Amino acid sequence: MQTGHRKIIIAIDGYSACGKSTLARALAKRLGYVHIDSGAMYRAVTLYVMRHHIDINDADEMAWALSKISIHLSFEHDQQVTWLNHENVEQAIREPSINEFVSNVSTLSAVRKEMVAQQRRMGLAKGIVMDGRDIGTVVFPEADLKLFIIADIDVRTERRWMELQAKGVNIALDEVKANLLLRDTIDSTREDSPLKQSVDATVIDTSYLTPKEQLQIALDLSRSIIGKI
Repeated sequence: MQTGHRKIIIAIDGYSACGKSTLARALAKRLGYVHIDSGAMYRAVTLYVMRHHIDINDADEMAWALSKISIHLSFEHDQQVTWLNHENVEQAIREPSINEFVSNVSTLSAVRKEMVAQQRRMGLAKGIVMDGRDIGTVVFPEADLKLFIIADIDVRTERRWMELQAKGVNIALDEVKANLLLRDTIDSTREDSPLKQSVDATVIDTSYLTPKEQLQIALDLSRSIIGKI
């Protein structure tokens, strides 16, 4: 745990299945920081939209839905728990059906503006590691450290396929790859807050790095900044 220094904001962005959430969680734990998985917030909105059959192309209907949504993040045993209107939805938001639809919801400007506002409030006290797709470019462009995580598409496909297999989801590798590539396209080309590398971000390619190696790189970068404050 890092003590005795002013705390900083660490922004971690990247594509799906590159390992950014795993890295962010481990880094936050080692530094004694709070980890915020911003993607969970978009997943919670998606879950609400799907449960209530909201037409995401109807601006008024989406505005109504957003007014009814309350998202809260808590931390239990070093793990983030996502709450939607006082219901623990941490497991529900990880279902394949959410994976398939979350990009459609997260492209909506109204949704992104609301989530960004909430995320910025969460970071006011600093001492956080937040991962997502627009953290270093939109949510915290002033972040003290920005990391951009990438990995080879075939490596990402294998990782996501193994995750799904562990959950009992039977799906072909080709389908997983197609879903990831589609998500990449949607995230990178959306009009509001597209996924892109911040000019001052450090790129980490996790394709052939172990989680321990990834963490050490991120720790070294973090401590080099914390030590200067």
